[in-house]
Amino acid sequence: MAGRNGRTVRDLRRGNRTAVLQRLYFDGPLSRFELGPATGLSSGSVSNVVADLIADGLVEEAGSVDSDGGRPRTLLRVAPHSGQMIGVDVGETRVRVELFDLALTELARTERPLTPQGYDVDVIVGHIRDGVAEVLTAEGAAPERLLGVGVGVPGIVEHTADRGAVVHGQTIGWDAVPLERLLQSPEPPGPVRYFIDNGAKTLGQAEMWFGAGRGARNAVVVLFGSGVGACLVTPEVEHGRAVEWGHLTVRVRGRRCRCGASGCLEAYAGAESLLARWHEAGGRPPRNADEETALTAMLAAAYPADGATADPVALGVLEETAEYLGAGLSDLINLFQPERIIVGGWAGLQLGSRFLPDVRRHAATYALRHPADKVTIELGRLGPDAVTVGAAILPLADFFAGGGRRPAPESEDRLPAWRAALRERAPR
Repeated sequence: MAGRNGRTVRDLRRGNRTAVLQRLYFDGPLSRFELGPATGLSSGSVSNVVADLIADGLVEEAGSVDSDGGRPRTLLRVAPHSGQMIGVDVGETRVRVELFDLALTELARTERPLTPQGYDVDVIVGHIRDGVAEVLTAEGAAPERLLGVGVGVPGIVEHTADRGAVVHGQTIGWDAVPLERLLQSPEPPGPVRYFIDNGAKTLGQAEMWFGAGRGARNAVVVLFGSGVGACLVTPEVEHGRAVEWGHLTVRVRGRRCRCGASGCLEAYAGAESLLARWHEAGGRPPRNADEETALTAMLAAAYPADGATADPVALGVLEETAEYLGAGLSDLINLFQPERIIVGGWAGLQLGSRFLPDVRRHAATYALRHPADKVTIELGRLGPDAVTVGAAILPLADFFAGGGRRPAPESEDRLPAWRAALRERAPR
């Protein structure tokens, strides 16, 4: 039966379960007494919901605390082993697949390296499906508890009613690839719910929930890898919006970008172009090395240990790259006036603290003074696994949206609900 606002009793119960689960997840352990003010539910509703969640094995006791003169209050938490999620990072150099419990403790992982021509759709689909099957056979895996598989990909992701998630990845040669439909198969690991989104966006989601973005309402999370991208989080777009920041024009008639245009930021600031510019300037990147190894060598040449003389070519290219990145960040500052900019991605973390002071200085130089004075620019805190953690958050958000219920893979679409659940914030 529906009420005046169109909500049924079932909707109300699901909403109450969602409220309790989210508060226990982000703020727990909490007592039943504390859950009332935290969720806005009456004590009777809290008791009923908690009893249901305990009966379902989703909530468990976690000790007790003394009350003011009364009996000790039992603390509750979300049971970490009651569900599992898989996060997938379709990166520039590898496809990484990780299995997590509800507390986002890693249970298993596998990686599939990619060649420079490794973005063949069938190859990527095979890597994802094989990786999912592999981690589900690892010790501690419980396929019957799997909430779903989140996948972070390069490019623009469009969610459609007839083909599911469709990926537009111009830089990797993907034109309207129906990735979600391609991943579904009756073969092992069997029917699985897939949740697909932009990789910079999943990185941003992870940092906002658990990393350097905790407590911020207005932030930009930057993914600095082989290319560059960004995710904007504002009060108006709280679940995050992927921004094709790497294809902002920073130089008219400049270097050719891998997207086909000229003068893009990515053509100067991505790791791929950074290493190419080092080579063009007379540097000597190690032969037949992957990008991460080559960037490590470049850093060692530019910032040698033991007081050795720096390679002026490597140092010059890195300093120029810091200026391009700073100028690119200044555009984000002027446009969105964030309180924080968080730099992640394997290349951003690898360049790390040596690189960041110069980037901050150039960003402040190019940006308007007032918004520049209010922003902080810092490194992400979740390391190179941030994209997989953020991807795993996608099925976790769906789990919250359903009040802890696990729909079958072929069940009704809950896309609006799980995307809305991403707006939840960890406590400030």
